[in-house]
Amino acid sequence: MQAVKIGLIGLGTVGSGTLEILQRNSREIAGRAGREISVKRIAVKDISKPRSVDTTGIEISEDPMSVVDDPEIDIVVELIGGDGVARDVVLRAIENGKHVVTANKALIALHGNEIFQLAQTKGLMVAFEAAVAGGIPIIKALREGLSANRIEWLAGIINGTCNYILTRMEQDGLDFNEVLQDAQSLGYAEADPTFDIEGIDAAHKLTILASIAFGIPLQFNEVYIEGITGITIDDIRYARELGFRIKHLGIARRKDKGIELRVHPAMVPMDRLIANVNGVMNAALVQADAVGPTLYYGAGAGAEPTGSAVVADIIDVVRALTTDPDNHVPHLAFQPGALAQLPIIPMGDIETAYYLRMKVINRPGVLAAITRIFGDCGISIETILQKGHEAGNGEVSIIILTQQALESQVMGAIKSVEALDTVTSKITAIRLENLA
Repeated sequence: MQAVKIGLIGLGTVGSGTLEILQRNSREIAGRAGREISVKRIAVKDISKPRSVDTTGIEISEDPMSVVDDPEIDIVVELIGGDGVARDVVLRAIENGKHVVTANKALIALHGNEIFQLAQTKGLMVAFEAAVAGGIPIIKALREGLSANRIEWLAGIINGTCNYILTRMEQDGLDFNEVLQDAQSLGYAEADPTFDIEGIDAAHKLTILASIAFGIPLQFNEVYIEGITGITIDDIRYARELGFRIKHLGIARRKDKGIELRVHPAMVPMDRLIANVNGVMNAALVQADAVGPTLYYGAGAGAEPTGSAVVADIIDVVRALTTDPDNHVPHLAFQPGALAQLPIIPMGDIETAYYLRMKVINRPGVLAAITRIFGDCGISIETILQKGHEAGNGEVSIIILTQQALESQVMGAIKSVEALDTVTSKITAIRLENLA
């Protein structure tokens, strides 16, 4: 049987890992796919740049459209990232009748609805396992392995940069900026780390996971996004003292009123498995009605872990080349006509418990005034801690753990407490997630 020909767009970290795996494991891959797979053409940004992988016998150019317009190419693998040129490349590939494999979470989160609709009309596959959590097969698990289940909620550590920073802050007692600089020097964070540390990267990934889990259209603009730049050593120390660990989580939850979609730091009990995922590793915890909780753990980035997911997608596409397009696994798990227009719950209507930290003047009546405000706002307090004098200036830190409360009520209480003349700092608020 004739070999399936691949066009690879992008030969950076993931592209190089993908090509290396295809070459090294060619026999095993052909045995699993049922046909040989060969890379015919590659598009790169700079053709003169030296490569760490063998490109002998492969046509290389700087024009990505030369790949998608090549009539001999069966599958286009897009690994350039972003949602500009990548969108044009993918849509043109589909128009040309080619299946697509991509690792591009921004592309899928922002333009996936459009891309999948076009692919559906053409009877083509768009595979994107590598777009979320690198080498962890979480999309396949949600879309296929758990297809008999009603997914209730999922929570994930889906950005390795944030997890690395929070881990080092806890383990080494370093502040945020010190660890960020270290992460940049090690290549775990970009020169401009905004997408990672402000939660945008995780929100792209959560958008995809939630769509597959709940059968809803991709809705990146509806995700509540909060990064980790406000987390301090004090917060990490107090969390540990209270039996928690701070993690940056993407959370999607099905409720009677709709779907929660939120990305933010959260305090998780230390005895939860996901609380003990450290460094650059990723993990996703899924709660389903039939199977119960399942946890998926592994490398969320890197050349070969992500390349592993890309190649697995290529194998899936090759296996399906001769099947009826109507029998392909749906892009978002549910048949296109079965996607539900469930409302996304506003953040003010989300209900969780909270950790609150503030500095106050150490004088009689301060705590009474603060607790009265929380009571008036309908918020019950679980725990109050007072930490000693700071810098001898008569200030103390007050730590409050609330019981479950509406976000809007808590934010209203925070605003009123900050207005007290005895409260000398902005209040740090971190949500508590039991994940039980």
